[in-house]
Amino acid sequence: MSLSPDSGATPPTHYGLVVDDHPLVAHGMTEFLRLHPQLGAAHHAHSMPEALRTIARHGPPAVALVDFWLADGATAPFIRDLLAMAPQARVLVMSGDDHPAIAFKARSSGAHGFIHKQEAPDAFSAAVAAVLGGASWFGPPALTAAGTLPPSACAPLSREVPLSPTELGLTPRQGQILAMVLEGQPNKPIASALNVSEHTVKEHITAILQKLGARNRVEAIAKLRGVRLEMPPAPLAR
Repeated sequence: MSLSPDSGATPPTHYGLVVDDHPLVAHGMTEFLRLHPQLGAAHHAHSMPEALRTIARHGPPAVALVDFWLADGATAPFIRDLLAMAPQARVLVMSGDDHPAIAFKARSSGAHGFIHKQEAPDAFSAAVAAVLGGASWFGPPALTAAGTLPPSACAPLSREVPLSPTELGLTPRQGQILAMVLEGQPNKPIASALNVSEHTVKEHITAILQKLGARNRVEAIAKLRGVRLEMPPAPLAR
């Protein structure tokens, strides 16, 4: 999904854009951004297509506050579309779920920050100022300093967050092995299923744990609670 800037667009303004499908939240956050000292105006959109039309009409926003659970789905591709259309924009993802997997997905999609919707206004103001200033805003418990998922002590999510092996920093083979680890399979059946040695499986699992910042299988599973591992489609047989 992409749009080129509208030839009849109004002159660009240093404005903030709120993308949220809850009208009350969208209105409140828009009014909040209008009062922010670093912004001259604010607009809101209730869907991804409407947000891209707003950008085509008003030019690129300085900052976009995007709800993670938009009703029309596929927030991660939308963030990439938004940044392709407005590369100078700063994106701050919001969610009513304070779960590290959401922050991780936001970051891997190119967002510059994540903030829980229950944060105080001062925290929102600080987050907006930080991303406008070129910094990132992924504070605890969102991500560790290394950008890995911390052990999840959050409430369960009503919907799982899809993360691909690539987004987790894993190779396709490591993704296959991780999927089997999450199913509780020991090394021997994994090796048999993939037609490799147990030693090779152990080496891959060691690398997986390092990339996830986990000390063992149990901690890796805990870190990925609330995550749906999204495997790429298998190549067609010839």
